[in-house]
Amino acid sequence: MKVPKADEGRTAILRDLARQPYEPVWRAMQAFTDARGDDTQDELWLVEHAPVFTLGQAGKPEHVLMPGDIPVIHVDRGGQVTYHGPGQIVAYPLLDLKRLKIGVRDYVCKIEQAIIDTLADWNIEAARKDGAPGVYVAGAKIASLGIRVRRGCTFHGLAFNITAECVGPFQRINPCGYAGLQVVALQDLGGPSSLDAVKPALLGHLGDQFGLRWLC
Repeated sequence: MKVPKADEGRTAILRDLARQPYEPVWRAMQAFTDARGDDTQDELWLVEHAPVFTLGQAGKPEHVLMPGDIPVIHVDRGGQVTYHGPGQIVAYPLLDLKRLKIGVRDYVCKIEQAIIDTLADWNIEAARKDGAPGVYVAGAKIASLGIRVRRGCTFHGLAFNITAECVGPFQRINPCGYAGLQVVALQDLGGPSSLDAVKPALLGHLGDQFGLRWLC
């Protein structure tokens, strides 16, 4: 996978974890964040999770309507309930916001903008929605955000729907706590059906937003 470069200044380590169960990756993010010091290099983890519903700190169990055989895990990110599974690019920026001189609100906006710019590469117009973090196309959610900041350092991150197979399980929940919220994937909008086709574009735009160059 060819990764676009930002500038030649700050760097961060890129780790593509391929397909992994959710909980071990979550625990590894926590451990990395707890152990890091002022000189720890930032990282970005890409992963495609096995199917799971996660309830954030504000999550209400009643928003999980029909979990069936998909596990439900209570986690320490912000937000309500969401789904992770095959067909999604999940990206976990492990960044020191103090070092980057970025506030939490700007951090969220930069992630959203990177996704909006990625969709624009395929001539898809996307937007934010006031009070509902994430990225939307014609009112349907295509990417979710759920973050945690500890001692100025971020973990958790974004989930970007790429293939149609990741859309169905959202019908078993009220996505992000909103009953009837429509969810869409890039493939549904005429974009690529391959995660590997989208990753370089997303990485390039994330690098541009944060002024980072990815080291594989």
